Amino acid sequence: MHIIYFLFSQTLLFAIPLLIVALGGMFSERSGVVNLALEGIMVMGGFGGILFMHHMQNAMILSGTPLLLASLLVAGIVGLIFSLLHSFAAIHLKADQTISGTALNMLGPALAIFVAKTLQDGVQNITFENEFRIASIPILSKIPFIGPMFFENFYLTTFLGIIILLISWYVLIKTKLGLHIRSCGENPQAADAAGISVYKIRYIGVSISGFLAGIGGLVYILPISTEFTGTVAGYGFLALAVMIFGNWTPWRIAGASFFFGITKTLAYTYGSIPFLASLSLPDTVYKLIPYVATLVLLAFTSKHSAAPLADGIPYDKSKR
Repeated sequence: MHIIYFLFSQTLLFAIPLLIVALGGMFSERSGVVNLALEGIMVMGGFGGILFMHHMQNAMILSGTPLLLASLLVAGIVGLIFSLLHSFAAIHLKADQTISGTALNMLGPALAIFVAKTLQDGVQNITFENEFRIASIPILSKIPFIGPMFFENFYLTTFLGIIILLISWYVLIKTKLGLHIRSCGENPQAADAAGISVYKIRYIGVSISGFLAGIGGLVYILPISTEFTGTVAGYGFLALAVMIFGNWTPWRIAGASFFFGITKTLAYTYGSIPFLASLSLPDTVYKLIPYVATLVLLAFTSKHSAAPLADGIPYDKSKR
């Protein structure tokens, strides 16, 4: 059972950032804007959050949970601001959304590294003290089965991801804003005729995407490192695959995130699994598992995916 608890907790650490970022991509694409820039936005959000955390810890102004929450907010705001470049290009200038997103993916890491070196006299990496892992919660950790999985050696970001999932489902399915977002992604002409500002809703969709992707960047970095290195190891692209595999719906995205979290866990903790360890395969083979699984699943499921009809198509008010 100890191995099961360990693997489950590790799966959550990998799945939660995927879930948050994929939900962000869902809002953008449901509004009609393809957001391939999730990778670059994650890098910028992680950079902003770690930089803020680094200075707060050095100045001993904030610590613990307040510092974590403040850093997540900063990461989200930085991601939102960076995503506005994509919004402006894709919505206002009607630029090719694939090219715009690719450009931001190239700009994000380069800009983060340049700013880090400028602020730190040529030093690229930004260090922080990881004081956010919670060893256990006295009463809750004693609950059979659930306690060891959720309330021992965990991060608050796990529950943040679950809260974001519930809020995303409610906003997208149960609110007027969600209806407007879905209508602008399916039939923007009809939405415009109904008095909905397509441009405004698409800006909102991409901004939500940027905010969540920025948070996801910091959530990804926290459990696996104590420094920002200018990369999120392709997690933004994996999040896009999760979003497509999840068919642009919150609960299916959650299931896809958990599946890909399992593959990442197998790739990085295979030494703790007797069967995989006994195979004695090279490390590279195990680390390829998430990406091979992505290709295989997309090859078999993408033809059944139902993307929003107007996804990726710039809206022209003069056309009907």
